[in-house]
Amino acid sequence: MQHTPYGYDIVGGKAVVNEEKAANLHKICENYLSGMSFTAAAADVGLTMSHCGVKRMIQNKKLLGDSFYPAIITEETARLIEEERVRREKALGRDRRGRKKVEKAKGHTAFSISRVPIKYDNPIRQAEYAYSLIQSEVSG
Repeated sequence: MQHTPYGYDIVGGKAVVNEEKAANLHKICENYLSGMSFTAAAADVGLTMSHCGVKRMIQNKKLLGDSFYPAIITEETARLIEEERVRREKALGRDRRGRKKVEKAKGHTAFSISRVPIKYDNPIRQAEYAYSLIQSEVSG
């Protein structure tokens, strides 16, 4: 089952723009570009959503239009929103791209065990016995 993106209704098997929701999307974009957060921009039109929910909603490529969905926002608006989002991300120090990755410590562990003779009929006791024979070598 496919979810119908916010801003559209399916009528007679075709996607049509829901004008009220499309107006909300335009206002959310306008609010965000004027400096509001994603959540505040959505709250201004009466939607209670998380930051990532609003972000996902307005970054939905279907809003730009495709073979099934008519366009609600322009590519220019989408570009401006993405530029503003990246600008804010960098300004807040949340830009993770380009950072050096911290190399994980490399610890080597080697295990060895010789063939384990059957000593117990109880499988749990036999497993405990087998584990007790494992010799480990850990190097830093």
